[in-house]
Amino acid sequence: MFTGSIVALVTPMHADGSIDWCSLENLIDWHLQTGTDALVIAGTTGESAVLSESEYQQLLEVSLARVAGRCPLIAGCGGPATASVINTTKLAMKLGVDGALVVTPYYNRPPQAGLVAHYQAVSDACDIPLILYNVPARTGVDLSPDSVAELYQRDNILAFKEANPIAGRMPELVARFSDQLVLLSGDDPTACESLAAGAKGVISVINNLIPASFSQMVKLALSGDLDGARALDQRFQLLYAAAALSSNPIPIKWALYKLGKIDSGIRLPLLPLETPLRAELDAALLSLETL
Repeated sequence: MFTGSIVALVTPMHADGSIDWCSLENLIDWHLQTGTDALVIAGTTGESAVLSESEYQQLLEVSLARVAGRCPLIAGCGGPATASVINTTKLAMKLGVDGALVVTPYYNRPPQAGLVAHYQAVSDACDIPLILYNVPARTGVDLSPDSVAELYQRDNILAFKEANPIAGRMPELVARFSDQLVLLSGDDPTACESLAAGAKGVISVINNLIPASFSQMVKLALSGDLDGARALDQRFQLLYAAAALSSNPIPIKWALYKLGKIDSGIRLPLLPLETPLRAELDAALLSLETL
């Protein structure tokens, strides 16, 4: 259920910061028509940290209604406080999502034992498929493979999104857990090599811009055509660089705005892409003509 090309979908907003529900539905349709295998709603790229509880619920409700069972829908359910994460995950479960993406608790910087206890508590309280999510650059903590080893045999922990791009991490995870966990890349620039190492899919930011081409790259890699996948991945390099021009999702939302897919809205403390960076992003968007 959680394999292939998965998009970490932006939350489209009007210029005043209000959610643009029509554009959200159009984005969902576009992804389902162009090969995206699953959607993550209200994750980091979806600006989950600045959504109100009522907006979060409506975002899931509208997305579920639009998807209408056509692909798995995964809700971003992470946060810094275990009790709040349990409440959020229970809400997502009640609404009918297919899985919960639970990032390591940020800001608190818990030790490994605290990370394990956090996920055990969420697992015990919520009868829904869980995807562990490790992204040290965002959270300040790195969920180690040894900690994953204390969690992976739980019935409802089904997948692990690894966004730590350090060399050797994905091969180690594949060697230790590939029989029990669906291993997913969460780092676009190294995603192709993660797939080559044995990952079963990618939860991607860049997929917001190029769902058809990105899906093709993932399919090539999963089918064993690594030369074809790497050749296509090489053509994404300008987009990978553009996505890193500023904090996610600033560049991706600005690119979608330039492409006419969404309005320019983004919420404080984030701002639209700075003017001096826009020329570089525009140059990267020109590469879309060859994809």
